[in-house]
Amino acid sequence: MPQFCLITFFCLIAVVVYALVIYPVVLGLAARGHNHPIQKDDTLRSVSFIIPVHNGEKFLDAKLRTILALHYPRELMEILVISDGSTDNTDAIARSFEPEGIRLLRVERGGKPSAVNAGVPLASGEILIFNDVRQTLHPDSLRNLIACFSDPRVGAASARLSIRPGDTSAERDTGLYWRYERWIREQMTRIHSTWGCTGAYYGLRRSLFTPIPPDMLIDDAWLPLTVMLKGYRVILEPTAVMYDFPTALHSEFRRKVRTQAGLFQMIWMLPGLFSSRNPMRFHFLSGKYGRVVVPWCLLGMAAVTVGMPEPWRRVAATGQICFYLAAMLDAALPDGFPLKKVTSPIRTFVTLMAAALVAVKIFFVSPRTLWKETTVRHPVQPQG
Repeated sequence: MPQFCLITFFCLIAVVVYALVIYPVVLGLAARGHNHPIQKDDTLRSVSFIIPVHNGEKFLDAKLRTILALHYPRELMEILVISDGSTDNTDAIARSFEPEGIRLLRVERGGKPSAVNAGVPLASGEILIFNDVRQTLHPDSLRNLIACFSDPRVGAASARLSIRPGDTSAERDTGLYWRYERWIREQMTRIHSTWGCTGAYYGLRRSLFTPIPPDMLIDDAWLPLTVMLKGYRVILEPTAVMYDFPTALHSEFRRKVRTQAGLFQMIWMLPGLFSSRNPMRFHFLSGKYGRVVVPWCLLGMAAVTVGMPEPWRRVAATGQICFYLAAMLDAALPDGFPLKKVTSPIRTFVTLMAAALVAVKIFFVSPRTLWKETTVRHPVQPQG
């Protein structure tokens, strides 16, 4: 038994190292050997903004103004706000923009997928632009995004999320995570396709839209991946930029629970992702589901440590105890304390791993209970 525990411990370490270290290296090397550029031109296409909102009064005015300020012909832009059972001033704010041609559709509270499904049939643009209410947009972002659709192989194109610098260590670490995620998607775009879009701002050919299952938790992955399974590319366009403030760690925890639970949904909702129909199957399994198993590997490492022979047990136990104590200590350290440079990334990592463990709730509760509002500490102002 001690030898079995020792072998299991090192096997689990190997899985963690592969998912977090080796695979990103493999991805970077693969991207160097596969450069499939997007064929762009200046053709301007009609677009329909689909903006599902639930109680978005804090952000809706700024969002609509940043859309109206885009460097894109207004006659080619259709803007539809879908109020998902809002109980604040969302509807009144949307109606105040009716002279600008912005339309409001009010639907009963049903969640983001249901709101999107209700809005798309009313859209007439060649390209659907899905937008969340909080983020602001660079004036050239839409023109740069639409340029990608000159390539007939592109079915969906995602904008690049630019996180403003955070004021706290946790916010800065969250921003670092998003930069890492952006790098991953840039490499995958060079190879063929990413595993989804940034839901706050992406475009999709209207002809490829498929109604989203109402309980789907990661619609911004599910919808683009259905496009990829139809033979099109899903890409990240780095020159199409949107801006957001970093989220607090507790809010990022809730978001991670939802997105990881959504990956479990994919197993039975999109089984084609695990077949040869998926040209990015290796990267999807390594990059997405590889990270899903990491927290379970960490849990398994802690469990088998008890049965390992000495001195391995002492070394492994000491290392793990120090690691998790550093995460706990970070919450008590003030910002600016030198040790935070070490403890804050550890705490962020442990928090995100814990969220992935909690995501198994999807098998026991209604998916809608996992939708939580993302909170930011700063009001969002239009970007000039």
